Amino acid sequence: MLDEWKGKRVLITGASRGIGAAVARQMGALGARVAVHYHASADKAEAVAADIRAAGGEAATIKGDVSRSEEARRVVDEAVERLGGLDLLINNAGDMLGRIALGEIDDAHYDRVMDLNARSVVMVSQAALPHFRRAGGGNIIHTSSIAARNGGGPGAGLYAAAKGFVSTLTRNMAKELMDDGIRVNAVAPGVITTDFHARHSTEEQLAAAAASIPMGRTGVAEECVGAYVFLGSDSMSGYVNGQIIEVNGGQLMP
Repeated sequence: MLDEWKGKRVLITGASRGIGAAVARQMGALGARVAVHYHASADKAEAVAADIRAAGGEAATIKGDVSRSEEARRVVDEAVERLGGLDLLINNAGDMLGRIALGEIDDAHYDRVMDLNARSVVMVSQAALPHFRRAGGGNIIHTSSIAARNGGGPGAGLYAAAKGFVSTLTRNMAKELMDDGIRVNAVAPGVITTDFHARHSTEEQLAAAAASIPMGRTGVAEECVGAYVFLGSDSMSGYVNGQIIEVNGGQLMP
């Protein structure tokens, strides 16, 4: 069943660290050809690509700011050129960009958060459509968040709202693109111990989160990977469409 990954052409945005990097490494190890997108972390992206090659996969690194529409289109076109086509797109790029209380949000912060977490998903997906249509179909997986369902923590309102946008867009895209043979789903991680929380959460906040999780701990990036592999596999999830898979240790049980 996993043999289908050999040669599968995959673009992962935000793949230089955290969940994106873990997914890229695993898909590469399964034999996929992976375009590792990054914005600023060139060294980390190259390290991910090196690990993929060492595991027997193929990898290319692609730099770009997918929060900008023109750059999003360029990243997709470059990935298609370097991979020789596109079978799977994973829209993973995103960040809270700081915990900012409602009374302190200004236009610049609003634009940065929404452009990165919402606009990028729309524009990268839009840019991939012609390539999928020429191929007769494709697969898109978005990265949402538990924050889309619970509203996020203090100062995370815009980020949570943007991820709610992603979850809703997932369902709409699944219906809109069904006739093109394109499946669209999402993964919604819970509290995952990556540099995201190292930058945006205190030890006290993480301890409080862990206490609210039935499994009694936060997760790690590698524990999210299986959901992406499942959704990316036509043989395993060919009849799964418009779904958001929650990976949160039981913190949220929809």
